[in-house]
Amino acid sequence: MTMTPSEPVLSLKGIRKTFDAITAIENFSLDVHPGEIVALVGDNGAGKSTLIKIISGVYAPTAGSVAIEGQTVSMANATMARAHGIEVVYQDLALADQQPVYMNMFLGREPVNRFGLLDRRRMIAETEKLVTDLDVRIPSAHSTIRDLSGGQRQGVAIARATHWASKLILLDEPTAALGVAETAKVETIVQSLKTRDIGVLIISHSLDQVFKLADRICVLRRGKQIGVRKTSETDKNEIVSMITGLH
Repeated sequence: MTMTPSEPVLSLKGIRKTFDAITAIENFSLDVHPGEIVALVGDNGAGKSTLIKIISGVYAPTAGSVAIEGQTVSMANATMARAHGIEVVYQDLALADQQPVYMNMFLGREPVNRFGLLDRRRMIAETEKLVTDLDVRIPSAHSTIRDLSGGQRQGVAIARATHWASKLILLDEPTAALGVAETAKVETIVQSLKTRDIGVLIISHSLDQVFKLADRICVLRRGKQIGVRKTSETDKNEIVSMITGLH
């Protein structure tokens, strides 16, 4: 039985973004499929974070279109992106340090019971199930964020994104501040997202990480899309030469 290719969960067509006279992104097109990990690579200032901000509703593109599962959408703000099933994990995590893990998992989306009170039991149960499923090693759902290590916090942030994302997770340098062991743990969590049929777009400076995690690699240089390669059909030398422009 031949499998029909799935519809892209995200489809960017002809994306352009200018800030006054500066062109940050020029004619960028990319599809991301369910269960696929695509890496965005390029030097600082290549436009990677700008693209993430366009997909997540922080910026509106100057030209071009964004489609989710074939439907063209207009992301006026981050709330709209979340409503379309898109979640972002930024480098700075955006976790509430003083709050326990389970409250962070539902930050801004806390369920209430029939008496109008916070449904803590449900939040704790769902948090514990998710961190177990993703193998995020934290002492408990009651642990306070500030007491966790960098890797544990990053695990919580990815678990939260996984809980709420139905279509796409955007990861912006998810292991930049972590040590070797914690990086490996986070990479394992990211790999496990493939089985959930969620598309993943990851920005990473580490080509080792990119080749370990990504199905395809998209190279940006000074706002221009240099090319997209299947990871299995390229090597680090080719990607480096695409990033630097030194062929």
